[in-house]
Amino acid sequence: MKPVRIYSSIDNRKTEKQCSQLIMGTAALYPDNMEHVCEILDAYLEVGGNTLDTAHQYEGSEEAVGKWLEKSNKRDQVQLLTKGAHPDDGEPGQRVKPDSIKKDLYDSLERLKTDYVDFYALHRDDPEVEVGPIMEALNEHIDARRIHTIGVSNWTNDRILEANNYAYANGLVGFSFSSPNLSLAKCNQPRWAGCISLDYKAIEWYDSNQLPVFSWSSQAGGFFSGRFTPEDRSNKEMVRVYYSPENWERFHRATILAEEKEVTPIQIALAYVVNQSFPTAAIIGPETKQELVSSVEGANIILSKNEMKWLDLLKDKR
Repeated sequence: MKPVRIYSSIDNRKTEKQCSQLIMGTAALYPDNMEHVCEILDAYLEVGGNTLDTAHQYEGSEEAVGKWLEKSNKRDQVQLLTKGAHPDDGEPGQRVKPDSIKKDLYDSLERLKTDYVDFYALHRDDPEVEVGPIMEALNEHIDARRIHTIGVSNWTNDRILEANNYAYANGLVGFSFSSPNLSLAKCNQPRWAGCISLDYKAIEWYDSNQLPVFSWSSQAGGFFSGRFTPEDRSNKEMVRVYYSPENWERFHRATILAEEKEVTPIQIALAYVVNQSFPTAAIIGPETKQELVSSVEGANIILSKNEMKWLDLLKDKR
């Protein structure tokens, strides 16, 4: 796995983080099953992974990761990405405000049993809130070294630019990464309220700005696994979000390319995410070592520009 480099700077201070191209999603890990937690996280480190994704909203996940860190003594081998300020997370209404950010961050640090996180992202946005107080609050935590690098999850391109322009004008650290949904299968509608999925126009923006992306649902919830067919409409969420003639054509093309490369369609779908023209890392959630190894193999597949465009229906021929 090649590293994804994340840079942030303020005045003469510069921070560089090297994130593995596969980020381990831990939302499905719970402290009451620590045997599995230890097994899968240890395996992730063994294959070269170094970054764990969690969130204040995933309370059990943060506790499980914290217990693993305490038991394994491997804090210096991993980078932690956690998120906060999600709406309705313990208190009603929108929560993209300094007090909620502080509360969530302190809770997360306690659960994770650490005094800092490498990456901190705002889990959702509230466009009604001015960016200035948000950036000021986050920079206070950076100055205190509770946070090393800041980013966003599910923010629009315009809001990211607005926030970073404010940071630049005021001598503050800006957002150094973004975590929207990026996948070969395009969403018909948001999977969850307030979520952002990258369409062609947004992909062009990230290409122009070279802002690193940490993609959630990078494998489209298993759409390319072979478990789903156009006729089987039993999974209502998959039907609502991913079932479309265009996505079934993408699945068809991924299947053709997978046969030629002697891999699987879901590995091709993962390769699509990490072969973008801007820095990308894919958040994955393997339940077994076999699924983890499959993801590593997928991340190592090289796709040409023509193959990428053909998979994404931008070209009729390769």
